[in-house]
Amino acid sequence: MIAIVVAAGYLLGSLPVGIWVARRHGVDLLRTGDGNPGAWNALQQLGRRRALPVFVGDAAKGFAAGLLGLVVAGWWGAWAAVAAAMVGHALPVFARFRGGKSVMTFVGGVFVLAPLAAAICAVACLAVTAVWKFTWGARIGVFGVPVVQLLVDGWERAVTTLWLMAIIGVLFGVAWLRDRTADPATHVEDEAPRD
Repeated sequence: MIAIVVAAGYLLGSLPVGIWVARRHGVDLLRTGDGNPGAWNALQQLGRRRALPVFVGDAAKGFAAGLLGLVVAGWWGAWAAVAAAMVGHALPVFARFRGGKSVMTFVGGVFVLAPLAAAICAVACLAVTAVWKFTWGARIGVFGVPVVQLLVDGWERAVTTLWLMAIIGVLFGVAWLRDRTADPATHVEDEAPRD
């Protein structure tokens, strides 16, 4: 059962929502901004209104994978399915293995794995965004999950969340190394329309 939900989670994660949404607006996320087909580059290239379906779609992949895993194989099945969806988002079979950093897929999955902690962090994200700005609200919302989870779910569940966050950390590290070693002549142009 775990193998089934891992395969399903990977395939769900592989759905290139950002590429599909951006294409409807005449934008190729792989060739604009930082070349990342995830929600953050979509926000920068498309603007808030047009990028909203990318945020929702990427989160829905993690949520659907987690829910499927929970129903089929229990909590550990949900965790494995969310991890697989994050890998699928980063290395999507449907987009020649060029994916994003899996942050929103993680967010969607956390609402299955740790719903109370996720809800508290979502409120914190909205509060910080309202008084400051979205970038800091998003960071506090995401990085706060294991801290809040430690208080409401215990250290065992918080540690499993840290393992999922390690996937994101590796993806950011790989992107940073790629950017440091990239030829400036191959830098993608920021020519996309905005709201």
